[in-house]
Amino acid sequence: MITADEIIPVRSAHRFNEEALAGYLTNKLEGFKGKLTVRQFEQGQSNPTFLLGSGDREWVLRKKPPGKLLPSAHAVDREYRVIKALQDTDVPVPEACLLCEDDSVIGTPFYVMKRAEGRIFRDPAAPEVSSAEERAAIFDAMNESLAKLHQVDLKAVGLEDFGKSGNYMSRQVGRWTRQYEASKTDEIESMESLIQWLTENIPDDETTTIVHGDYRLENMVIHPTEPRVIAILDWELCTLGHPLADLAYNCMLYQFTVDSGTNLGLLGLDFEALGIPSEADYVEAYCRRMGHGPIPNWSFFLAFSIFRVAAIVQGVYKRGLDGIASSAKAESFGAYVRFLSDTGWQICIKSPTS
Repeated sequence: MITADEIIPVRSAHRFNEEALAGYLTNKLEGFKGKLTVRQFEQGQSNPTFLLGSGDREWVLRKKPPGKLLPSAHAVDREYRVIKALQDTDVPVPEACLLCEDDSVIGTPFYVMKRAEGRIFRDPAAPEVSSAEERAAIFDAMNESLAKLHQVDLKAVGLEDFGKSGNYMSRQVGRWTRQYEASKTDEIESMESLIQWLTENIPDDETTTIVHGDYRLENMVIHPTEPRVIAILDWELCTLGHPLADLAYNCMLYQFTVDSGTNLGLLGLDFEALGIPSEADYVEAYCRRMGHGPIPNWSFFLAFSIFRVAAIVQGVYKRGLDGIASSAKAESFGAYVRFLSDTGWQICIKSPTS
């Protein structure tokens, strides 16, 4: 769960003019009383995230990081737009308060939302939960919230232009292949085989929904005492795409053991004792909620999700070798890329389409 030591003083690299922020929020943010306290969440380093306080009220501020950025990166305006659009749907999201696109206030655009008070589990097995029954209900709530997201009527919420419709998987395979090739450092046979298999097995399916892009237990707030999702967080990668990419990413940890290098796997745990559904049961529950049968090309979506993470980690590894990575552990990521590539390729080998 999130603990008090995860809320820290503002890092020196992320400091901004708090007086200017207080002046901006006055008369714009309901409940703001002028006196402002600012602390930072230790997590959420891509888009730095801060806890704002005024009187007995608290909000969360998300901003772009400082420095020169790629034009489409860290788009907090897109995050705000999707949260705002989903406000009156069944999808649990934080309450969006305001968006500021004026760089002159604190140096970058930012948005403010109400703080959702609840539990955040960093470990996907949620060891802090006291009973198998509650853990099972939390997993089911996560599954239900994903299905609700994928059933949102894009036109009704004004998000039909939030991304490109159709061809999502083809575009994604191409994009992450280029990203990997641009940061490639070693020849990894399993990665080359994985890329070729994915390219040759792209589903002929134009299904398009909102996709979160980073859907996992850690990115949601669970009610303080009840096993239900009250807010899905971290919408930075949200776009329009294929819903099964979200589901496969959510199920990816079923492929990893706790000690496989990720420290966050589910494979090998006693699911029955813990109340964690099997991968098959979790996928079946999602399909039932979405009103369709078994997924014939599940191996593709699962292998793609692992490939995408491998491509991202390869970029971090390359930046580590170049001495410009933000993580001190970046240089150790080379073995992790190979592990992910091997894992993804094994899924392809076992696929009915292979």
